[in-house]
Amino acid sequence: MAGNNALGASYAVALRRELAERNRHYAETLRLPHSLTYGEDPVVVYEPFAEVTRHGNFLDASYSEIVRTPGWAQRLRKVHTSGRRSLPRNDRGFWCELDSSNSSDALLMNIFCHPEVRARSWALSLLDVEPGNTPEFGVKARVPLASGRFDRTEIDMRFGPLLAEAKLTEADFQSKQKSVVHAYRDFEEVFHARNLPQTKTRYLGYQLIRNVLAAHASESSFCVFIDARRPDLLESWFSVMRAVRPHHLRLRCKVLTWQELSEALPEDLREFLALKYGVVPR
Repeated sequence: MAGNNALGASYAVALRRELAERNRHYAETLRLPHSLTYGEDPVVVYEPFAEVTRHGNFLDASYSEIVRTPGWAQRLRKVHTSGRRSLPRNDRGFWCELDSSNSSDALLMNIFCHPEVRARSWALSLLDVEPGNTPEFGVKARVPLASGRFDRTEIDMRFGPLLAEAKLTEADFQSKQKSVVHAYRDFEEVFHARNLPQTKTRYLGYQLIRNVLAAHASESSFCVFIDARRPDLLESWFSVMRAVRPHHLRLRCKVLTWQELSEALPEDLREFLALKYGVVPR
């Protein structure tokens, strides 16, 4: 288990360093206002332009849609939890999570807030989503607990019948104490517990477990987006999916790499993803 954790960490570190180098070059070349986090491996964070329809961490076409859509714009204001400790002061007096070049939420919104993507049949067909649906971000899940209450942890995106989790440089899918996971009402119905990745006291891949339970409860589908440079996350996905009991639920769950998705995206978005993230079709 320790060996797998170390390998996963090495993939995450390598991707963080690649993104840092790419974004330094990207920001300097385009003269985008930005800063670097403190520390040995600094991360590029972007500041909004004076004109409210531009932000260095976003493609212009996507950002202009975000700022004029109230539910999306609210997501931009989520404060960076370590901004005061790890970043210099700026004119706003705070930093936001989606300012970071490592933000998987920013990547997700760059793609799905683009005005052409929601009408692009090829992209939607990869997700089994019909045209006419509008994505929602940071949705509070209602995963039933055995107590009759609900876990209202955020899900990154709901897009029609699809629930989605986005990953980029995050270390893993988190772990959780077994007692917490056993408190979900449908846990035993949905999972073969003995087949889940685990330690003596904790289940690994907790975010996947929770989101599969959310999809089961709401009769939704579920997709996790990962980077093709993170085979460790792909392995984590399969280690959880093999423990799902209902066949029909397994069929509603999928994994898609940003690289696979990029094949179905408009040209301006593909170019942006290639330059800033190194995401190119494979």
